Amino acid sequence: MSKSVLDLYKSKLITAEQAAKLVKSGDWVQYGEFVQQPIEIDAALAARKDELEDVKIRLVTMTFLPQVCQVDPKRESFCMNDWHFSGVSRKLQEADLCNYISLTYHEGPEHYFRGYDPVDICFQPVTAMDKNGYFNISTSNSISTAVWEVAKIKVVYVNSSAPWCCGGNGEIIHISDVDYIVESQANPPLAQIPGVPPSDVDKKIAELIMADMQDGDCIQLGIGGMPNAVGAMIAQSDLKDLGVHTEMLVDSFVDMYEAGRLTGKKKQLDRGKMVYTFAMGTSRLYDFMDHNPACASYPVYYTNNPYVIGQIDNMVCINNAIEVDLFGQVASESSAGRHISGTGGQFDFIFGSYKSKGGRGYVALTSTVKGKDGQLQSRIIPGLLPGTIVTVPRSMAYYIVTEYGMINLKGASTWERAEGLINLAHPQFRDELIKEAEKFKIWRKTNKIQ
Repeated sequence: MSKSVLDLYKSKLITAEQAAKLVKSGDWVQYGEFVQQPIEIDAALAARKDELEDVKIRLVTMTFLPQVCQVDPKRESFCMNDWHFSGVSRKLQEADLCNYISLTYHEGPEHYFRGYDPVDICFQPVTAMDKNGYFNISTSNSISTAVWEVAKIKVVYVNSSAPWCCGGNGEIIHISDVDYIVESQANPPLAQIPGVPPSDVDKKIAELIMADMQDGDCIQLGIGGMPNAVGAMIAQSDLKDLGVHTEMLVDSFVDMYEAGRLTGKKKQLDRGKMVYTFAMGTSRLYDFMDHNPACASYPVYYTNNPYVIGQIDNMVCINNAIEVDLFGQVASESSAGRHISGTGGQFDFIFGSYKSKGGRGYVALTSTVKGKDGQLQSRIIPGLLPGTIVTVPRSMAYYIVTEYGMINLKGASTWERAEGLINLAHPQFRDELIKEAEKFKIWRKTNKIQ
């Protein structure tokens, strides 16, 4: 490392407490994303509760419990906002300590570029600086580059435990573009987010999707047990030359790569690269990503742009849902007014997969779920309840899959949709669903239940 770079580094070095003192009442503050958060700066900011009013904070998918929320139950000093809810966010919302920001994920950077979401100060988690004066934003590219570009005060939070993630684009920050540097004293390992173990029903759904998969497909997997089941089955299959263009990189991609299923040789874009915009998993995934040129980190305006996705042939997108109604409306983020997650990239990838030559976009869900009373409830429902948000509108819906089968909704009339979706429902609920479909005038007497 040159003396000039080292001197510049030392001149910008401050403590977490000094960084927190940069925040003023009324400021908009940006924390990190996913498993990268400025934990020690958050603690220092919480200590200033009695000095501050109306400090508004944004982050993406809380994976830790911010101290600013814990010390301010009345939200007089700090107002937390999350672009995509996690389990932590949900608990905070139930206590009226966090709000959701609606987002079509690929548009996120443009919100900042257009000035819709001002940033007075950004606390950006990064890796240790390299010998050339560059920090790496590690596992969370996403909207980070846009936030950094528009922020009035730019502070990096250095965690030497974070993996260096190759680009792509937008994955590095030069010290000349940094106002202040805070070194973590703890250098905590990134949060571990183990994959959800697939159930037997998840595996059945995965088998139906696997039957459609072909050599050379390019895949995107969402979060949850069912996408994990698909990943595990791909790793154990004889599929060849699969590609990766995904929003989220998870452990199952490591399984597929190490099994020799992923080469990316057939991709029209970023050939040979596993393209993603953020990663959440275990240390196995983070170790795999560290300085690995097979992985390519990009901003979300690239990875999730439907018109980019559409340029890749045989794009296969696999995501979960909470409910689907008989019209084909997909609800993947809320139910009856209870916010659960967010739109994320599901809309982006369903839209993009249809533009892809040979592309397929799957929304998968188990046909039932147990309610709080222990009774089975159908996830194929007549109509979405008030307060339930549509993630994929009926006009965009593509393949819907449950353990009872699969239907392609493209070009299907309302009665065809009703028939197909009721056939995907648990048999216990089909008669009642038919009665509701008749009330909606979307059931023909010639319709059949298999």
